Amino acid sequence: MTIIISVLNQKGGSGKTTISSNLAHAIALDGRKVLLVDSDPQGSLRDWNEANGGELIPVVGLDRETLPKDLKAISDSYDFVIIDGAPQIAKMSVAAVKAANLVLIPVQPSPYDIWACADLVDIITARQEVTDGLPIAYFLISRAIKNTKLGNEIKSALVDYELPVMTTCTTQKVAYPTTAAEGKTVFNEPASSAAKEITAIKTEIMEIVNYGA
Repeated sequence: MTIIISVLNQKGGSGKTTISSNLAHAIALDGRKVLLVDSDPQGSLRDWNEANGGELIPVVGLDRETLPKDLKAISDSYDFVIIDGAPQIAKMSVAAVKAANLVLIPVQPSPYDIWACADLVDIITARQEVTDGLPIAYFLISRAIKNTKLGNEIKSALVDYELPVMTTCTTQKVAYPTTAAEGKTVFNEPASSAAKEITAIKTEIMEIVNYGA
């Protein structure tokens, strides 16, 4: 069975592409076949793929509402498909939620980012109501600042949405934008603290989807 993970937030700058590309590489390093899907017409993930010559993870652009149907035609040969969601396009969010087994919602520790999640949460819960609670959905705190109270405060603020929050997160690190600009991931330095963050996120996701159990 192919596991499809949609990384979504209708607010730009939440870290979707960074998380999508790094998570895909982490899973691929475990020997799994992974496909990245760029559903954003701006094509940031495709630009990243071009920067590495298409040699790291296969990337396809599917930025139409037919995304779930289009995926069915190509996903069977992969263990995981990770969809990098499009910001500010509600119809594409609906399509990505419909296609997914798991939705990750990266959210920065900012009230503006928390408020911006409301519409997406509505889309997810509406889908869950007609599909016996699927897809599973989790918030993922993105670009947290270490040694501040914001991490705990954001978890409290997200409680109202009634969706779980992952225990792992990403923090603000130069490694993320630096490696992205080169078409790489933080696994360019596997022992780095950024690589350890992504590995921890990957491990938690594998537990969430019960993969390999």
